[in-house]
Amino acid sequence: MKTIITETQRGFLFRKGRFEKMLQPGIYHTFGSTVIQTADIDVPLLDQFSEAEIAAFAKDADFEKETISVIVPDGQIALRYSDGKYREYMPAGKYTLWNNVKKHTFALYPITKPEVPDSIPRYICESLCREDQMTEIHVKEFNKGLLYFDGMVSRILEPGVYYFWNQHTDVTCNLVDIRRQQMSVSGQDILTKDKVSVRLNFECTYRIADFEKALREIRDFSSQFYIMVQMVMREAISALTLDEVLNRRDEIAQMVTSSLKEKAASLYVEIIETGIRDIILPGEVRDIMNTVLIAEKRAQANVITRREEVASTRSLLNTAKLMDENKTLYKLKELEYLERICENVGNISVSGGDLLTQLREIVGARG
Repeated sequence: MKTIITETQRGFLFRKGRFEKMLQPGIYHTFGSTVIQTADIDVPLLDQFSEAEIAAFAKDADFEKETISVIVPDGQIALRYSDGKYREYMPAGKYTLWNNVKKHTFALYPITKPEVPDSIPRYICESLCREDQMTEIHVKEFNKGLLYFDGMVSRILEPGVYYFWNQHTDVTCNLVDIRRQQMSVSGQDILTKDKVSVRLNFECTYRIADFEKALREIRDFSSQFYIMVQMVMREAISALTLDEVLNRRDEIAQMVTSSLKEKAASLYVEIIETGIRDIILPGEVRDIMNTVLIAEKRAQANVITRREEVASTRSLLNTAKLMDENKTLYKLKELEYLERICENVGNISVSGGDLLTQLREIVGARG
């Protein structure tokens, strides 16, 4: 039987089922129980032969020259580079590759501890994350991260991108926003000291002072802080009457802020400011307040009207006294009113005499 082995192939000679040697490119003739099996050197060996067959081939000197083998121990991983370019990761095991067309190199790394060495480029880490060999943690510039290994706190992560081996260690991270935060406590029905139910919308601005202790020591931090703000606000409002609540909003906010600063320290929170956004009264109370307000404004208007009337009367009295005491002033006042009459009269019809003479007589009589 004639067998042709090309430049991109190698042959494996079997006699009576036993491997004898590897054959280089050329033309070969076989007879009887002799068999030549060809293999492509650009196809991985494991895709063409079993591990037992490859182990048998390794006894041949030519095969050993044209291949490269690597053993990856348990607890390690190998990164394979072909002609200097990254190709794949290789878990624990023994590998034999053709090394004649492309030159292969390997880098072994321990993975029993989660820390990834800086020598592994980021693009390889991203590839290993897609292969579920690594965990990527991205901490944004306004966050800090609390890193856990197997449920135990390891350290604080500053903003940046981090990679960790995850085959032997469970890696998790809690991210915390370190910026100023706003909490809205809305629709709180509270009974005042004089038994009036009011509904409040309250705002609180805060910052987490020690997020590591807050995450380690406090379960469901947000809920606990929300309840604390509720309780402090209710305590402040229930000690005041409705009028005090309506008239002392700024003072109430200062009282709540002072009280929260003392209590929030136990949750490792820094209170920046608080304030009442809305005070909503029940419909009946709102109608009563509107009625009272209208009555107050009407009373104020009446007082202002009377004050103006009194001032006007007093002014008229003073003018009358002056004119009574000064005849010339009286005469000027008459002429002023006469001038006003003439300005507003378009035509004057006179019957039975001269108008100027009559006016002169009127003015003269006053004099």
